[in-house]
Amino acid sequence: MVKKIWNTILFVWMSGVIVGAFIWATQQKALKEYTRIIYFHVPVSWITVLAFLIAAVYSFLYLKKRLLKYDAYAEAANQLGFLFAVLATVTGSIWAKVSWGTFWNWDPRETSIFILLLIYAAYFALRSAIEEQDRRAILSSVYAILAFVTVPFFVFIVPRIYFSLHPDPVINQTGEVNMDFKQRVVFFSSLITFTAVFVWMLKTKFEIAVMRLRIKKLEREK
Repeated sequence: MVKKIWNTILFVWMSGVIVGAFIWATQQKALKEYTRIIYFHVPVSWITVLAFLIAAVYSFLYLKKRLLKYDAYAEAANQLGFLFAVLATVTGSIWAKVSWGTFWNWDPRETSIFILLLIYAAYFALRSAIEEQDRRAILSSVYAILAFVTVPFFVFIVPRIYFSLHPDPVINQTGEVNMDFKQRVVFFSSLITFTAVFVWMLKTKFEIAVMRLRIKKLEREK
């Protein structure tokens, strides 16, 4: 019953964000109609970083305690992180098409997210290449921690070192949120909603991961 109520709240909340983004929120002068993409592109980018951070934390916990559930949790978080990284890339490419006339032009931010996708694609390739469970968990955990070290570098540092066409409509030069009241309401509501959806997805994947571990354990005991 509680789960149904929670799912209903998430559905209504997300619907409200979508309606607010396209109907209620005002447009920024520089971006005009393209303002709408901010309410989706920024939240999925935030979730990408959050998911990879959670994966690194669980990878560290596995190396410390050697419990396979932590390795499974890290894999689940990385899967969601990769998914949201793809969504960030797609939404960013849509904006690039309408703003710059092309989906991809190797802007520093586009190049950074592309390299990040390659790094985490290698994580899944590593896991699929090792059959022995404990060895796979150890190597994957070490790789996940090292991979996350590159996340702040590619997401926050590289795009600011080199000249980028990518605008920064959310934070102005003084560090203040460059939005009016309606834009702030929709933007922060979207951040909260996407985070809640991510938590729900992550919790579901954790439950599935635990069930798979139990099934494997029962199969070995037969």
